[in-house]
Amino acid sequence: MHKYKITLEYDGTDYVGWQRQENGNSIQAAIEKAIEKLTLEKATVFGAGRTDAGVHAKGQVAHFDIKKNFTIDNIRDGLNQHLRPQPISIIKVEKATEEFHARFSATMRAYQYVIINRRSPLTIERGRAWLVARPLDATAMSAAGKHLIGRHDFTSFRASECQAASPVKTLNLLHSVRAGDRINITAEARSFLHRQVRNIVGTLVMVGEGKIAPDQVATILGDRNRESAGPCAPPDGLYLAAISYD
Repeated sequence: MHKYKITLEYDGTDYVGWQRQENGNSIQAAIEKAIEKLTLEKATVFGAGRTDAGVHAKGQVAHFDIKKNFTIDNIRDGLNQHLRPQPISIIKVEKATEEFHARFSATMRAYQYVIINRRSPLTIERGRAWLVARPLDATAMSAAGKHLIGRHDFTSFRASECQAASPVKTLNLLHSVRAGDRINITAEARSFLHRQVRNIVGTLVMVGEGKIAPDQVATILGDRNRESAGPCAPPDGLYLAAISYD
């Protein structure tokens, strides 16, 4: 068997998410269909992260095994040909070792959330960012985020349907940076709870609006109660930005 590691980007607006489901089109299923058309083999594609419906990716990583040996250029170009005109693009293909697993070998995942902070509606970035019309204090949002860095019980920011065995995660990085009317929020961890990033962003926006103080985020974290935190931010602005491996 030959194992291929692929790095891809996609616009998740019209998909039910990464994972194959019966109720709509998924990124995983689209790639598996493209592999079958190219190689005439059925293969299961394993992704590094399971993005939700409407969530995008700039640096998703996945792998699959097939019997035939293809060049990496043929895999990249062939899959992209069969994926057209879907908004999914294979950026890079590499031969992987037998031990490699896109999900379990990952040592760090980085997510980016994009907020456009203005009153005027979105056009080019519609569906790819969260439009917040009320003025936001990005400095306060960044200060609030510092309370979440480190190893914590993130129950307050965990979706009720989350299937993780433990709510304890280690957040290595969380910062908010403004550039004009654009606020980028970056979060890095080895792994995340279901909707953890979007729930954190919803709370940081409340801080930016002045509804809660930055230091209050520490109290929310300590409450270990989802109802204490802010709303779940929409999927539009969330991107799986990068996956790291040793």
